[in-house]
Amino acid sequence: MTSSTEEPKADDHAAAGTPAPSKNGTASLLRLAAAVAIPILTFFVLSATLDYLRNKDANRLLVVIVAMVVGGGGVFFLFWAMNRAVDWLPARFREGVRPYLFIGPALVILSVFLIYPVINTILISLKDARSESFVGLENYKFVFTDPSMLRSIRNTLGWIIIVPLFGVSIGLIFATLADRLRHGEAVAKSMIFLPMAISFIGAAVVWRFMYSFRPDGFGTNIGLLNGIMIGLGKDPVPWIQQQPWNNLLLMVILVWMQTGFAMVVLSAAIKSVPEEIIEAARIDGASEMQVFRRILVPTILPTIVVVTTYMVINSLKVFDIVFVMGNPDAGGTEVMAERMIKWFFILDHNGRGGAIAVMLFLVVIPVMFWNIRRFREQEATR
Repeated sequence: MTSSTEEPKADDHAAAGTPAPSKNGTASLLRLAAAVAIPILTFFVLSATLDYLRNKDANRLLVVIVAMVVGGGGVFFLFWAMNRAVDWLPARFREGVRPYLFIGPALVILSVFLIYPVINTILISLKDARSESFVGLENYKFVFTDPSMLRSIRNTLGWIIIVPLFGVSIGLIFATLADRLRHGEAVAKSMIFLPMAISFIGAAVVWRFMYSFRPDGFGTNIGLLNGIMIGLGKDPVPWIQQQPWNNLLLMVILVWMQTGFAMVVLSAAIKSVPEEIIEAARIDGASEMQVFRRILVPTILPTIVVVTTYMVINSLKVFDIVFVMGNPDAGGTEVMAERMIKWFFILDHNGRGGAIAVMLFLVVIPVMFWNIRRFREQEATR
């Protein structure tokens, strides 16, 4: 009796070959309209919000509050709304669409802020100073023929070899020695890590005082190194003008900054090495140097590779130190990143600046592939 009084369901109508009630069709249309309307509405709300944030006359406190609400709550609402829109799709499409829904914004951001700039920079590098007409490979010819550019390439190679070599080596030595301290390990590591808290420009200003030189008649030499020279009874030295040693003196600044980072990361890797392996090597008669070379270094080699890669990339993009320390053209301290900034923003030659940027990008690619290969080898051994 009960089953005979129940209203027929949509599935029953489909099985019987009869059309479902019209209200189901109306609901589907409403869901489809909502799936289209929600992203459009979100777009207009975000557009209006961005216009408000760019308004110079708006209240600054209110701008901060709106930015926080939109930046935090807006992202949450966007994903929630898109997820609800997917729930309204037919069942056979939902699980196929949902993964792309959540990675979609990341792919869009990656495309807008990474892929598009790379393609656009390549196109700019093939054009003239004002990006008005194509000049082919003329800008790349300039990169490999101009004397200043050739010096910058040579100096950049020195930076990416010397800075990681000394930074990682000194950091590894400090990490090994700090690991043996019974008291004051945290204080010692904090003091060595402290330069990492300084910006590149701040570090360059500090070391500019260290290397400061004033000729006779232009005041007292306040530089620390020249103070030592005068204390030893010798004449002050214009350190930043001493070619090619001035390049090494600038590299010292980056080594000073990055050594603390290398020490902290490598120290954590050393502490993860099983103590049983080290004790077994000592029982077998291995000296401390043999334990260091044959146990510690091979075990933490993946971490050393990561730290080295980080320093190589930092060395490739160094600009602040060279720019702040003085005239790179006169001192012969040009580097590729500094040349790129100069041609782009100071000399207003987009083509040459773009060509230098592309060359820097091409230099980074082998480092990325090498790092990926190391990670794959590491995963294969696990």
